[in-house]
Parts: sequence; C-alpha cells; structure tokens
Amino acid sequence: MHGEEERRAPMSLEDIPGEHPSDGSSATRFLPRLKTLEGVSSRAGWSLSPELRRQITRRLRAIAITYSLAFVFADIVPAILFRELGERFRGLIGWGPTLGSIAAGLLVAGVASSPRLSWQIKLNLGLAFEVAGSYGIALAQYLVVPEIRNEPHILHVLSPSWVAIWMLFYSIVVPAPPGKTLVALIASASAPLVVLWSTIHAAGLADLMPLPVFLVQHALPYLICVAMAFAGTRVVYNLGTDVARARELGSYRLVERLGRGGMGEVWRASHQLLARPAAIKFIRPEALGGVNAGEARMLVKRFELEARSTASLTSAHTVDLYDFGVTDDGSFYYVMELLDGLDCDDLVRRFGAIPAARIVHLLVQVCESLDEAHAKGLIHRDVKPANIYVCRSGNRFDFAKVLDFGLVTHRSTVEAQDTRLTLPHQALGTPQFMPPEVALGKETDGRTDLYALGCVAYWLATGRPVFDGESLYEVVSKHLHASPDPPSRHAPHEVPPELDDLVLACLEKEPDRRPGTARELARRLRDIPLTDRWGDEQAEAWWAEVRLSPREATSSP
Repeated sequence: MHGEEERRAPMSLEDIPGEHPSDGSSATRFLPRLKTLEGVSSRAGWSLSPELRRQITRRLRAIAITYSLAFVFADIVPAILFRELGERFRGLIGWGPTLGSIAAGLLVAGVASSPRLSWQIKLNLGLAFEVAGSYGIALAQYLVVPEIRNEPHILHVLSPSWVAIWMLFYSIVVPAPPGKTLVALIASASAPLVVLWSTIHAAGLADLMPLPVFLVQHALPYLICVAMAFAGTRVVYNLGTDVARARELGSYRLVERLGRGGMGEVWRASHQLLARPAAIKFIRPEALGGVNAGEARMLVKRFELEARSTASLTSAHTVDLYDFGVTDDGSFYYVMELLDGLDCDDLVRRFGAIPAARIVHLLVQVCESLDEAHAKGLIHRDVKPANIYVCRSGNRFDFAKVLDFGLVTHRSTVEAQDTRLTLPHQALGTPQFMPPEVALGKETDGRTDLYALGCVAYWLATGRPVFDGESLYEVVSKHLHASPDPPSRHAPHEVPPELDDLVLACLEKEPDRRPGTARELARRLRDIPLTDRWGDEQAEAWWAEVRLSPREATSSP
C-alpha cells in the first residue's frame, strides 16, 4: 500500500455491545495521568478530573466572597463616608438589596467550604447564586423609583448594568456544563430587564419607554453579553481540562476515534514525546448503568485480565501492549500498538476467500503466537477472524497479529474458576468459532484454541463459517454434534487434501483427536505440499494491488 492505507486499531470491539462505526471524526484530547491502574477519561459527557472539581469549589468560594465585598465597598463604605450618598439607603428598599446580596454571598461561600456536599451540588448552588446575584445587582441599581420619576431622561443611560460584568466574570471563573451555563446566563440577563421594566411601570413612565425601544436599548446588549459569556466559558473550560490532563499525563493524546460501542471506544492516539502512534481502548463507567455493581466489577476485571495477559506475551505475532489502567472515574483503558491493515474477518468479507498458500502463511504465524501463550499456561478462548490481524510490519506484508486475549484462562483449574470472566447475560466466546468443550463448560487447554483456529482456517478457505444456523443455540448444537464438510467442498480455490484433512483434524469434537500443540500444527502446516507459493513477495504485490483507501482501512474491527 506504500503508506496509503490508514492505520487501524489492533483490537476487536466484539466485547463492546452496540454499533461500531468509524465516523472519521477527528479530535484532540489529552488523557489523564497514567498511574497504577489509572488512565483515560472520555470527554463524552461532562466529566471533570478531581483536580478541576476542587478548583471549581475553590473558585466558587472566592467569587462569592468577592461578590459580598464588592457590595460592602461599593455601597456601604461610601454611604458611611459621604452623607449625600447615604441618603438613598434610607428604608428597606434602600438597604434591602445590598444587605441581602452580602448575606447571599457569605452563605454561598460557607456552603462551598462544606466537605459534606458533593461538587455537583456546589456547582448547581453556584449557578443559582449567579442568577440571584444578578437580581441583587439589578435591584440595588434600578430600584430607584423616585429618582426615575424626577429625572426620566436617565432611562436612556441605565443600560447595561453591572450585571453584564457579573455574568461574564462568573461564567468564566466557574465553568459549568453547557446546558446549565446557558440557562443560568439567560436567567441572569433577565434580572436587570425585569427589575428595570417593573421600575419604569411603577414610576408611571411606560409611555416614555415603549416595549420595542426597551428591547433594543436594554435587552439587546444583554443578549450579546449572554453570547459572549457562553463562548468564553466554553473556551476556558476546554483549556482547563486540556491543561489538567496534559499536566497529569503528558504522554498520549487522542487523535481520532476508530470505533465506538455501547460500552466504550477505541481511539488512535499519539505519544507526546515519542514518534509512536498507539491505539487506546477504554470502557466508560457510565456505560455500565445496565449492570449491577458485581457485574461491573467483573467486566472491569476482565479488561484488566486481558491487558495483563497480553503484556506477558512477547511473540512478534501477539499485539504489543504499552500501558493499561483505570481512571479516577472508573474507566478502564489499555494502550496498544497501532497496526496497518485489516482483520481476517474484513479480509474475507472484502476480498473473498483466500488461496491455500496464503492460509498456511497466516496460520503458521498465528500458531507461533498461540504456542508462546500455551507454553505459559494461557489459553486465548476467543480465537476468531476478527481477532487475527493481517498487517504490514516494517517491510513485511501479511504479518499476522493475534489480538484481544480478553477471555484468556489459565490451565490451572483453580485459576480458571477465577478468570473465566463473563456476565450472566453474556456468552463466553463467539458461537461460530466456539469449541465444544467451551460450550459445555468443560476444562480447556491449548487444543481448545486449535479448534477455533480450524474454524478460522475454514472461514479463510471458504468465506463461510463451519456451521451456521437460525439461532445461537442451533450453531452451538452443530459444534457439539454435527460433522463439518471438508473446506474443499465450498472453497472457490483449490484446497490440497492435506489441508482439508488438517482443518478437519482441528475440528474434531474430542480434543485428544486434534493436533496436540500449536507447534505441532505449525509443523504440519509447513509440510503441506502446495502448488502455489505465498511469501513476502506475493504478499507485497497483493497489498500494492488492492491499495486500501483510508476509509476502508479504518472501519471498525
């Protein structure tokens, strides 16, 4: 492809329910700090890091105190120092707005300091304070009926009030979710309009200020302030989250979403310091709303198991894992190498069944990955076309990588009981590639993966699964009881009898009748006499011919 194909994430979204689009959207995100079992936080939804939450609480307390002090120095101190200025503060109407505003500010500052209240409650209280503060300013400034009655010309010089500055100042200092921010801004902007319009009518001067003139002269400036404040708060909020994440991590930056499901997302990412792209797969905690706490812990544990299992393997044909963890909000992530190419499922769906020589070429590489895993007592349990990636590695083409060790188990019976992780409503494995012993819940070993690999070989040779059916149960039943047709009966290309026999041997119901190890299977694959050859030269020619477009290469696995 010589660089024309797009890099794709080396992972399957099969275990993430929901749609798997690759919408081509581009974004720049910073991931939170990578500490032990901590990591990616999605901007999907309104999610704040603990540091930013603490900042907002401190800012709310500071702005509430500042609000109260502003009234003290703008109203009370001048009224005490200058007799003529104190004249307007006679009676409840004169002192009420000022004293009420000071009290409200001190009350909010006290509540914001309380450790018993959540930051969400404090944030909502702050938005209510923004609106109440606007009415306090408007009442203090506009509740001057006698002055307006005596000097009606001041109606045309009363706008905008200090409310405009208060709106801009508060929304930028204490950012909030967009919807709540907009509602609070509109409610705040209404304060001077409501108070001034009421004062005009109370003074009997409505004829001097018709509604159209009032809207243009007084309402329009506040609408402009709302737009400015809303734009400002979004910029400040985005910068704040980016800076916080960059300060916490400074390693990976999300660039483009490669796939999204009901449980999480897969993103292409770039390292801040190294010229190394990566793929990051994570699951959002809010997506676990449909499961109970125990199931949520089980699912997160399954992701952790997949990461740890993959990290322990060093075969060149096993996908490399760079990092993994859990974020402060419970999102689980792992960072993996980003590969050029497509999985075996896409390979066959797009280009049809492949020749026998190419099947042997790919399966031998997969056997190398499984052989290392089995030697360490690890069983994949979900070998399928979507979990075998065909890619370019350096100058090599058709380089196979095994992905998603998410259902891995240890051969130890005791450990298997702890690591066979699934939710009550989920099937373990993929039905069309499910070995009989997995369907029956029996003990598994490396030969379990060889059965599934035989199913993969069947798919590559014929473009169809070994068994199909109207329902999951029918498919599983056939894996348990039906005898498969030889691949050559359905393959569009010539399949040597030796490959036919070896695939059928892998598909034996009894593990004892299958090849004993992945290494033995690889040896028998190499011994198959082939009329055609498939190596690096043929693979490079094929990739150059198909020339995958970026759109084709970035579809979700």
